Amino acid sequence: MLLDTKVALVTGAGTGIGQEIARLFAEHGARLVLLDRNAEANQATAHSLDPSGQRAIAVNVDVRDRPSIDAVVSRTIQEWGQIDVLVNNAGIYPRQDFLTMTERQWDEMHDINLKSMFHLQQAVLPHMIGRHRGKVVNISSVTFHLGAPNLAHYVASKGGVIGLSRSLAREVGKHNIHINCITPGAVLVEAEKAVVSEEQIKKYVAEQSLQRRILPIDIARAALFLSCDLSDGMTGQTLNVDGGWIMH
Repeated sequence: MLLDTKVALVTGAGTGIGQEIARLFAEHGARLVLLDRNAEANQATAHSLDPSGQRAIAVNVDVRDRPSIDAVVSRTIQEWGQIDVLVNNAGIYPRQDFLTMTERQWDEMHDINLKSMFHLQQAVLPHMIGRHRGKVVNISSVTFHLGAPNLAHYVASKGGVIGLSRSLAREVGKHNIHINCITPGAVLVEAEKAVVSEEQIKKYVAEQSLQRRILPIDIARAALFLSCDLSDGMTGQTLNVDGGWIMH
């Protein structure tokens, strides 16, 4: 029960990595506010964790919408009195070659993958500062270390996540707030089928030191570590969870 008595906000909780983070956090005693723009999937996640709705609340939110984010944060503090953990997981990763990429595609990628973390952290950090404690986990990507063709907008946004996290760790460390990142590798999720072929997946696994698929639970366990007391000596760090694909 590593998160017993804790309240955690998790974005992109309806499916994939976010859903698994929510499940593991609930298993370890956290009360959860789950944010996702897919209302049906998000509600299904919350119901599977707590049918009573007392310990897991699903909120339909687009992470680009600052007023909605502010409302969720205010509601959480009003009803549950605290926010101990923020996991910024929401993100998209459509492929597009750089020379035909539109400004709209670039902006959408950054608004969802990076600017959303500006919104969430700016909304939550004042509360954490007031309580003199808090944990923030920002999900980046191994592609920041690798580079990736047809993903310049995605890699740039995920590099920004790491830069933002490092700067904020310096800024709020004096308030006993920890801000860290995870860079997942090629994770087995349903959404990957739309953007990655079986041949590409085999190539990724062959380049890993661990010859198996990385699963959402692998990322969730790292998020749990960074969200509980076990990581109290860490901030501004990036945990790479990719089966030993890259080492840094």
